[in-house]
Order: sequence, then structure tokens, then C-alpha cells
Amino acid sequence: VKYVCTTAFGIMVLTQCVAAQFPRACATLEAIKSHQCCPLLGGTGSRCGEVEGRGICSDITIKDRPHGEQYVLVGVDDRERWPERFFNRSCVCNDNFGSFDCSGCKPGWQGADCDVARPLVIRQNILNMTEEEREKFLSVLHLSKTTPHPDYVVAQDHYRNLVSENATEPNFSNISIYDLFVWVHYYSVRDTLLAPGQAYTAIDFSHEGPAFLTWHRMHLFGLETDLQVLSGDPTFAIPYWDFAIGGTACDVCTDDILGGQNPEDLTLLGPNSRFADWEVICLSIDWFDDNLKLCNGTFEGPIRRKPGGNIDRPAVQTLPRPQDVTDCLQVQQYDSFPFFSNSENSFRNTLEGYSKTNGEFDVGVRTLHNLAHLFLNGTGGMTHASANDPIFVLLHTFTDAIFEEWMKRSNVTVADFPEEGAPIGHNLDYNLVPFFPPVSSRDLFVPSQQFGYSYAVQFPEPFTLEETFSITWAVFGVAALVGLNAAVGLIVWSVRYRERKRYENISIDQDISVIHYTV
Repeated sequence: VKYVCTTAFGIMVLTQCVAAQFPRACATLEAIKSHQCCPLLGGTGSRCGEVEGRGICSDITIKDRPHGEQYVLVGVDDRERWPERFFNRSCVCNDNFGSFDCSGCKPGWQGADCDVARPLVIRQNILNMTEEEREKFLSVLHLSKTTPHPDYVVAQDHYRNLVSENATEPNFSNISIYDLFVWVHYYSVRDTLLAPGQAYTAIDFSHEGPAFLTWHRMHLFGLETDLQVLSGDPTFAIPYWDFAIGGTACDVCTDDILGGQNPEDLTLLGPNSRFADWEVICLSIDWFDDNLKLCNGTFEGPIRRKPGGNIDRPAVQTLPRPQDVTDCLQVQQYDSFPFFSNSENSFRNTLEGYSKTNGEFDVGVRTLHNLAHLFLNGTGGMTHASANDPIFVLLHTFTDAIFEEWMKRSNVTVADFPEEGAPIGHNLDYNLVPFFPPVSSRDLFVPSQQFGYSYAVQFPEPFTLEETFSITWAVFGVAALVGLNAAVGLIVWSVRYRERKRYENISIDQDISVIHYTV
């Protein structure tokens, strides 16, 4: 079963999703030259399953609402007006059908005709899983690192060089399921390649803007779906790491979970961890910039991690606290102008970690999501390479759980998400880079149940108006009682003080053993 997302004519048409760049079926010279990705249904049927009644090949909708001033270039980055540089037509699936060729089903549906509701998969705290459940998750995740993705490939060169002179095939490459997850994150944050040794760095299609939460929701959902297919278990769910525990200890950084520390080199994972032999990709971003190249999946060394070990930054040596999450959930507005990392009273900016936990912006502050990353002090703290560390998955699942809880409490609608003026890639209807077929924040700014998953997590409940009044009166009552006791105590002390002074004035030749007072 394939899972992909697509959008048509501004109407939400959710399908089963895969975090990816392009389907292998469209990584051909013919498809690239025609700018059309409308594969045959299952490889043998009609185009997009049109004859079978499952979908049609249609123009890709690209919204042109103006973005913010953070990105000043025009027409030089292949992620602008995504995915126009590559394709302008794709499959749009009917009813509950889904996938890049309409051979699958939308989230929450299953069966040959996609007319049977699927039960919700439940994402839970990895520390609350049974040993068997945890072992299954870790084993499948580990397998995904070495299993080639069955459906998707990635570009290994700048789009101008994707089809070289006299080439018979475009310059795409295979990649493993997990490394695709890493590559997608890298591609969304990489620099704009201008010329050898020249790059524009002030750009990020998945962070520092309103789409931070929706983009990562899509990113996680794609991996979870891939792992469901890999495991053969449609109920398979990615767990979360509750990083809001405070202190300097990483409770999931043990060899039997996500990797402890190597005693011979504390920046490496423990030798008994299944992830100790994982190698990172997409690390050398300066080399990519200098050579006008994209990450091609080449291994570049082991994962590095030393939780709380950044001695030069004391503020990132401890994890967020439970109270930080409670405070963050009280921030009422989803985002605020300029919809960037300096937004004030923005829930998104607070959870992302560029504001204090009460929503107040303060230059240099790093909280919640950002703090958890920086606390890891290694690969996980490098934005372009952070997804290489498997703890990234669980860190972002918990971030998504907080996002989901806030949506429930706030009863938000798409009207709360900016349609324009956000940084490039972050407007409500911008096609999120590099997911294909296209999907927008409009599709993802909905309850998680619409994607077929939920969370087993309990956050502190907000106070009702009546509870607030009760607490106020209770505090007032306690304060009044304390004040009354203090007044009585002061009177008693005053009387006793005068008595003591009277006794102290007695002639010293008298027997002081008869004097009774309390100091």
C-alpha cells in the first residue's frame, strides 16, 4: 500500500502519504521533459487509474500569495513555486483513493475500494511501551536504514544539471527508507545554490515560520506510513519521547533504546546500541554549496551525541521542564506577524523554541523543541543533519503531540493560519517542499484523527473560569488567614517583649531563677 498526499483546486483531498521527493515511476527523461508525473495505476493500469475510476491527471495548483521579505531572491531556487521546476501535472485521486498513482487509499481508509474505515493508530510514550512493543519499533526503524525505498528516489544534482547533455536518464538516485526521511529534511533547509562557492543562506522551507508544525507533521506521517508497510502492520505507530522532564539526564539515551554514550568517546553512541553503526548523510553542507551539488546519500561518519555536554552554553545543558509545556499551551494565538523566529505571543514560535515559554520573544532564548535539539549536543543539534539521529523522530512526535493538544484546546481553523506574508514556503496554501504530489499546510492544519492517528498522552488540563475564581478565592482566603495569624503573633510577641524587658530591668542581685519568660 502506498501513502501520498495531494491537493486539488484548494479543496482538501488527503491521501495516504509518503515523505519524499519524486516517485521512481516519474524519474524518467520522458516525465521530466513533459513536466508530467501521472503514472499508470500500479504500473499496468491506466494513467492515474482514470479508466478504473480512481483518479485523473490534472494541473498542479500553485498559489501566488506574496510571502514575507525574509527571502529576497526571485526565480533562482528550484523550491520556489514547488514543484513547478520539475512537474506541473500530477494525479488527483477520486473519493477515498490515494497515492501518486491513485492505487492506494486516503488516511483512515482501507480495502480494495478504500471504503472500509481503519482504526486509529496510537502513538505512545516509548518508556510506557512493553518490551515487546519497543523492540518491534526499534527493529523496524533499524531495518529502514538499510532497506531501499520501494517507490521514491531523490535528485543528486542541482536542478539545472538534473538532465545532463546526451543523458538517457535524469540524475536521480535510490535511497533507503530512513535516509529518504533525512534527505527530505535536509532538502527543505539547504541553502540556495547560486554559483560555486556562493550560496544564499537566509532561507528555510520547514522552520522559523507557520509551516514548522504542519511540515513536520507531514514528515513524520510519511515515515510512519513507510514503517507500517515495511513491518506489514497497519497499526504500527511511531512513539514519542517526552523531552519535557527537566534535568541533565536523557532518559531514552540508553543502549537498549536510542543509544547510550560510548565510554571510550562520549560523543559517540554506545557500542551495544543498534544505532552505533549508523552513518549520517547530508552533513557537508559547505561542500555542497561550494560544488553546486545536492546530498546524494553518501555516508559521512557516525552519529554524534553528548546530551547536556555543551559547556560553552549553560542554557542548553538541561532539558525543558513540564511547566514549560503547560505555559506554552496557554499561548492563545497560533502565529503573529512577521510570522518568523521573532514573532511575539505566537504558539508556533513558542513551541518551536524561539520565545520564552509564555510567548514573550527574547533574542537568544532557546526553549522546548529548540532546546531539546541543542541539549543533544551533536548531530541532533545541526538543523540540516539532525534527522540522522533516530531520536529526532521521537522528539518531533512529542512536539506534534503538543501541537495536537493545543489545537484541541483552541478550536482553531485555517483562518488562524496566515494566507500570505509568511516566509517563503510558509503561507497556508504553499506546496510544502519537497513533498510530492503536492500537499499544503491547509491539508495538515486539522486534527490528527483525520490522518488516522492519535496520542496516548495526558497534559495538565487548563483551568475553567469557575476554577479560576475558586483558586483566586482560595488564595485570598489563605492570604487572609496568614495575615490574621501574623497579626495575632505580632500582638503576642509585643506583650511578651515588654514583659521580657521588664524582667531584664530587675536588679542583678536578685535570684533570676524565678524569672519565667519565653524568648
